[in-house]
Amino acid sequence: MKITRATISTHTLSFSLPLLHQSKGSSDRVLLEIETDEGVSGFGLTGRFMASGVAAILQHHILPAIQDMDIVNLERIHERIRPLIAARGSPLGAGAAALSCLDIAIWDALGKRNGQSVAQMLGGARDGADVYVTYGFGGYSEDQLVEMAHALVAEGYRSLKVLVGVSKGGITEDARRVKAVRRAIGPDIDLGIDANESLSYDEALRLCCLLRDEDISWFEEPIKGGTPSALGDLKRLGGIPIALGQFDGTLARFSEWIAAGAVDVFVPNSMYNGGFTETRRVASLSQACGLPLSDAGGGGLLSLHHVAGMRNGTMTEMHLGIASADRQLFVDFPEPTNGYLAVPSLPGLGLELNRDFLRTTRSHDCVLTF
Repeated sequence: MKITRATISTHTLSFSLPLLHQSKGSSDRVLLEIETDEGVSGFGLTGRFMASGVAAILQHHILPAIQDMDIVNLERIHERIRPLIAARGSPLGAGAAALSCLDIAIWDALGKRNGQSVAQMLGGARDGADVYVTYGFGGYSEDQLVEMAHALVAEGYRSLKVLVGVSKGGITEDARRVKAVRRAIGPDIDLGIDANESLSYDEALRLCCLLRDEDISWFEEPIKGGTPSALGDLKRLGGIPIALGQFDGTLARFSEWIAAGAVDVFVPNSMYNGGFTETRRVASLSQACGLPLSDAGGGGLLSLHHVAGMRNGTMTEMHLGIASADRQLFVDFPEPTNGYLAVPSLPGLGLELNRDFLRTTRSHDCVLTF
């Protein structure tokens, strides 16, 4: 099955947050749609960073390099593309994002041809996954954090995540906000925190000390740069499980974290690490180490497939801001029920793009035929 036509487009999606009632920003996406000589199509998504550069890499480097290849041979495709986007080491940044976009599109097409969801092709461990909600943004006051926590628990969610490193009052205020949420939800709801690599090692360790009695389920991307040795020290001294991998979650990177004793929860995102093919490799490592597999970084509808597909999958993310954009991007957006998100019944990714919305958000597109 070979690609006969590819359409690359970039889109700027605005998003909003409950209680704040106004647009809170925008997020770029790169969309790749492929058509094959068997009449099967598929799409892949990536974005957020250097969208025009990612689109150019797809157009000028990646797609021309594989035009003669059978897309069933995923490892062969990765072997050909890898030297184009990383002369040495692991692909990261725009190159990895472009590869992710292609890889996801291929998995979508293969699933449609096989009549299976991507989750089934990845192993089919379960039919869905529990959802954790990323909601505790810096724009919320402490009272609004508590109000939203009550609302989300009432909707059936059993796991919430609050951002830290976002408070004007620094670590002390971050800790106070997290403690307010813990008091609001009680001891039976999972509560994670996420610094988005915004803290120094000293700040992260101090925050761990301040929150030691709050039963924090995981601390995601705690320190700037994700240095394995520093993360290993934080994991040993901080007393809170460490979650890593949302934007640099390659097999090589996770291997470094494992060697340093730095990670408790794997949170790769197939939109940025090289696609489902790379996430499958990462999942094998997490299984070998006996560690749970989740996801982070937005795009939970895509990551749902690896969380549901792999036997050590746990939770998939619903980021309230990104989800507000995705509700416009997809027709019949799959909504969780009592905190559980089922894998869509349609094959492949199981998602249908909203063509009208895409037309209004498009900033660039090109078409390649082979």
